[in-house]
Amino acid sequence: MVKRGLSIGFVAERTGLAVSAVRYYEEQGLVHPDRNAGGQRSFERSDIRRLSFVRIAQGLGFSIAEIRAALASLPENRTPTKADWERISNEFGRVLDARIAQMQALRANLDGCIGCGCLSLERCKLYNPDDRAARLGDGPRFLLGDRPSDAE
Repeated sequence: MVKRGLSIGFVAERTGLAVSAVRYYEEQGLVHPDRNAGGQRSFERSDIRRLSFVRIAQGLGFSIAEIRAALASLPENRTPTKADWERISNEFGRVLDARIAQMQALRANLDGCIGCGCLSLERCKLYNPDDRAARLGDGPRFLLGDRPSDAE
């Protein structure tokens, strides 16, 4: 039997979130508390873990939509198990690994760019005469991995 009856104030205190944030996450469909006859929210203990996950995931740069999709894969009829959370952790881990690799590549390019002093416009990742890179998409295309020859 899942224990219900945790107040929004208790859940907010346990998760380190403001009460308004807990309400917002409810509006976003990330938790689904019951309501009593007086309209007060009644949370499960497992909602503390869900909201803690939301807080951590947002801190890592995941969007509400990404978090909602992950939480939607958890069972509603029972408290999620360790295996349920491990599956989500592995999915998020793959995304984080890809982001880390992208950031490391960007840092390496920026280190070279900042250190070059723009003495070589032929090798500069920001040099983009006649906005040739616009054909490849938006943003700093050469820093994002496209090559100048791709824009010719």
